Amino acid sequence: MAAAGAKFSQAGVAAIFCVHGTFCGDDVLGLFTELEAWAPSAVRPLRRWSKRAIDAAIGETGNYTPKFAERMEATLSAGAQRRLPVRLFHWSSLNHHIGRADGAVRLIDELATFAGQLHEQANPRVILWAHSHGGNVFALLTNLLGADEADRQEFFHASRTFFRPWIARRPDVPVWDRVEQLLADPQHPVRRLKLDVVTYGTPIRYGWDAGGYHKLLHVIHHRPQAKSHAHRAPYPPWPHDVLAAEHGDYIQQVGIAGTNFPPLPLALRTFLADLRLGRLLQRDLGGWLRSRLKHGMRVHHDGTTLLMDYDDPHWLPWRHALGHAPYTRSHWLPLHCELAAEHFYGASAAGV
Repeated sequence: MAAAGAKFSQAGVAAIFCVHGTFCGDDVLGLFTELEAWAPSAVRPLRRWSKRAIDAAIGETGNYTPKFAERMEATLSAGAQRRLPVRLFHWSSLNHHIGRADGAVRLIDELATFAGQLHEQANPRVILWAHSHGGNVFALLTNLLGADEADRQEFFHASRTFFRPWIARRPDVPVWDRVEQLLADPQHPVRRLKLDVVTYGTPIRYGWDAGGYHKLLHVIHHRPQAKSHAHRAPYPPWPHDVLAAEHGDYIQQVGIAGTNFPPLPLALRTFLADLRLGRLLQRDLGGWLRSRLKHGMRVHHDGTTLLMDYDDPHWLPWRHALGHAPYTRSHWLPLHCELAAEHFYGASAAGV
């Protein structure tokens, strides 16, 4: 990892943001998201306590912990010319469009604040590092950063009932209004950031806008089956194979478009926003869910995808999370850092 840290530093990486996936964030049930409009100051500590409880319960099983970030920062910085900060970004982790869109908006806001603090580097790099649907938060982020004014307006209009009341003019989730305004400014400091994105076990969901990122790498846990294509997952997955993660990451396989959870039944505004945003984001989605699952595609259409066979020592289903957990374990962190360093800043990528 020291060598990877040196490459990161030489390439001008200013920070690394690690982002978790679904069901391990700071609002697993969606309650705090709905309460935030009424009492934001009361919700913030509840979100922190909720995330701490999740971290204590599941540790590194499909989750990035503070200890993981500390270990990553200390080891990478040891081989770098300067300290490489590693930050954890938390989002609700709700499994629907508006939940991921809210994560993307909040992350843009955090990146905008970070970019405003960088005065020495002309074109600083930031590595975005995500597990599972955290990668789809990134996909939406790149689409917002790369969109023209008309597309941005369409996105915020579809989501409007989520962050702005029907009667009041002022938004009750002000971060959305703030991000909508800063994205309209082509000279905003966030535009200077070169975003190098790496995802782990991210289901194929949304497209990526090349105007919103610099480099893109996907890593997928996969064991090819002799009878099928080397880059596809077998279908139907047999129960004993799923429980043993026989063919790799089954969560990545089934987490594709059409497998969302609905918002809370009483959250009418969120429900409407999610419905309208889904129509916008999946306007070209066709066919039945079964036909898409049968396709078993592992390789993303954008960026580079690496299919890797992890030798995970955990054989219990709740420990390997049906093949979805190895990516976030510290055991594989040196390998992941070397892969990112070589793909983004290796000899063949020098000067790109």
